[in-house]
Amino acid sequence: MSIWTRISAALSSLAKGEPLSVVFDHLRSAPDPERSVGFTIAVIALGAKLAKADGQVSKDEVSAFRRVFTLPRGEERNAARVFNLARQDVAGFDAYARKIVAMFTDKDHPDNRALFIDLIEGLFHIALADDILHEDEDTFLAHTAEIFGLDERCYRAIRARLVDGTERDPYDLLGVGHDASLEEIRAAWKQAVRENHPDAMIARGVPPEAVVLAERRLIAINAAWEDLRERAAA
Repeated sequence: MSIWTRISAALSSLAKGEPLSVVFDHLRSAPDPERSVGFTIAVIALGAKLAKADGQVSKDEVSAFRRVFTLPRGEERNAARVFNLARQDVAGFDAYARKIVAMFTDKDHPDNRALFIDLIEGLFHIALADDILHEDEDTFLAHTAEIFGLDERCYRAIRARLVDGTERDPYDLLGVGHDASLEEIRAAWKQAVRENHPDAMIARGVPPEAVVLAERRLIAINAAWEDLRERAAA
């Protein structure tokens, strides 16, 4: 069963007139494999809030989803349905973000920092569909990251990886301080590579349809390590 079929099933559990935010409550008690459904719905739903959409999903908005997910032909309607339900819901994006935190935090998964980074990065891909990060989008993403428990350094690292023209501090990209030793930097680099391997991402709930998120991230992580290693050798 494809993830889009499972998303359709999750949406069908809504009673007539119920908002999309109720789905997050339903999925909170769902078995672990449904985390990938929750991830996909979360990115699309927050993407709708980010876009401040009005009207039906446009071709450009579907294109934005394609920057994160593989959408088989004919499945656009399921992504569009999630988007439109989020657009119609009067709840603000911060309420969505808090429900998403609750959905992904339980006794079996007390620390989902890596998954929340994946979510923010997915939203960045949607925000950058027009190749520009607007000020209000930056504010939205920074506040959502804060709700997700990600600190300012982490947010700056995500932003630097994805937004062209942003100053990229290799220490921020690897999540280490400027006084870190080469061994500490090497350990941080190895951990980042492990965390961002596609298998690790799938294990924490990122659907296979969205592992494209790892590609640019790994390029930036490896470039940061090479930069700092060369500095230490100079």
